[in-house]
Amino acid sequence: MLVDAVLKKIPSGITGLDEMTGGGLPGGRPTLVCGTAGCGKTMLGLQFLVRGALDHDEPGVFVSFEESPADLAANVASVGWDLVDMQQRGQLVVEYVRVEPARIQEAGEYDLEGLFLRLGAAVDAIGAQRVVIDTLEVLFAALTDQATLRSELRRLFRWLKDRGLTAVVTAESGDGTLTRHGLEEYVSDCVIFLDHRVTSQVSTRRLRVVKYRGSSHDTDETPFMIDTNGFRVLPAGSMRLEHDAPKERVSSGVPRLDTMLGGAGYFRGGSVLITGTPGTGKTTLAAAFLAAGCERGERAILFSFEESPQQLIRNLGSVSIELEPHLRAGLLRVVATRPTAHGLEAHLATLMHAAEEHVPQLVVVDPVSAFDAAHEGRTAMLIRLIDWLKQRTVTAVFTSLSSSEDDDAHLGVSSVIDAWLSLETVESNGERNRSLRVVKARGTGHSNQVRELLITDAGLELVDVYTGSGAVVMGTARQIREAADAAEVTDRRERTEMRRRDIERRRRRVEAEVAALQADLAAEVAALERELGADARSAAQRASDAGRLRQARHADGTGAP
Repeated sequence: MLVDAVLKKIPSGITGLDEMTGGGLPGGRPTLVCGTAGCGKTMLGLQFLVRGALDHDEPGVFVSFEESPADLAANVASVGWDLVDMQQRGQLVVEYVRVEPARIQEAGEYDLEGLFLRLGAAVDAIGAQRVVIDTLEVLFAALTDQATLRSELRRLFRWLKDRGLTAVVTAESGDGTLTRHGLEEYVSDCVIFLDHRVTSQVSTRRLRVVKYRGSSHDTDETPFMIDTNGFRVLPAGSMRLEHDAPKERVSSGVPRLDTMLGGAGYFRGGSVLITGTPGTGKTTLAAAFLAAGCERGERAILFSFEESPQQLIRNLGSVSIELEPHLRAGLLRVVATRPTAHGLEAHLATLMHAAEEHVPQLVVVDPVSAFDAAHEGRTAMLIRLIDWLKQRTVTAVFTSLSSSEDDDAHLGVSSVIDAWLSLETVESNGERNRSLRVVKARGTGHSNQVRELLITDAGLELVDVYTGSGAVVMGTARQIREAADAAEVTDRRERTEMRRRDIERRRRRVEAEVAALQADLAAEVAALERELGADARSAAQRASDAGRLRQARHADGTGAP
């Protein structure tokens, strides 16, 4: 934010304008607000007075040369300002000065004393510190002499300065000049130019601080809008890289997608882009994210530019994504409108206003591609919205329709997105199947595989990667491949079982043969042992017989053997 510590500045009460001017309008000096009819000059001036009185206790005087107090009060009632009540409280004075140029004749010295008297009385009556004069063209309509006009302009501005009044003076823009006379901008200390243009049948509003004496300021054109909150300027800060980076994760609503994103889903406060061709499931995937968040008790907003809330509830209910309970509980809000209903700034104002009211933690914009791709302000609008949500730590999911992968780059925001999911259709074997891949996911490891995305009555499901011949197969082709692989496994199992049984038979046959041989060997061993036993007994008998014979011979005295 621009800051000037020397020049006294007064808050304008307009969101974003004080940031552009480094603190507000020059205190005790006049500011010229110029532009074409209908660009918002009067609204800017009135908001300067209303917010000054309500927020800073600084009463103000509004001098009108075109609209009566009743007309002004009726016109601004739509933004919630009660001018009648403020006048009764002494916070505001509306001076209606009726000027009829046809009755004014430029003769001699042009005298503003009458205006000064009325303005001075009004200022003194309430102790006003702020003044708005709307508009100069009516006051000086009869003046044609440039010298007199410049002199009276200086005199008016000098009178405001001498009284120490912070003033806003409005003027119509001229042909090739900022103002009708081409002089007001030269005698003003601060000049703000409002532009209301129509491009490709879409209305846009721009504000530019042309000059600011004694102070640095933002000189770029900045979008602004007028909504139910009044005059709003999109601050330059919405384009700055100034936001937190929480480490907390939030679920995508699809468990296997969380796994693909490092195991925990999206980063809290991050931005997610879901792109894909028609019918790939972008809205369904984004709605699953919202439903999961609401089930955790988090507040969410769905901005739809293609379907009504009732149609969304019906369609998503068919895949078990129930939004109706969250709507009744007040956790979810659905804002649906056609992209052609308003200009870009009005849409952005609606998004911001709804977010400020509902204070969501999760937001889905479906789809951002609905805005005219040829419009020069679309990319800037989306980047401002992305940064604005990040500054509030809102996790945002944006969907975008693309006819091919190459079309994804036309948004101009893919480079500032934190996570990018690409949904595609694969046609083979006479059918269409959906696939999902993670193009990028900043700050976390992520899967590089392509998964088949199934949308069923039970919800979303990511099928594990299945390859055939080195390629990912889906749908019927996957079923055929799975059946063929299962049959091959069965055949292999049967062949293995046959071999096992054959081996078992051979094992039993071998064991039987071994048993028979062992029995034969045992019989032969037994026979041998019997023969050896018999021989031993026979030898022992012979030895015994020989011993008895010797004893017998010794007994008869023969001694013969």
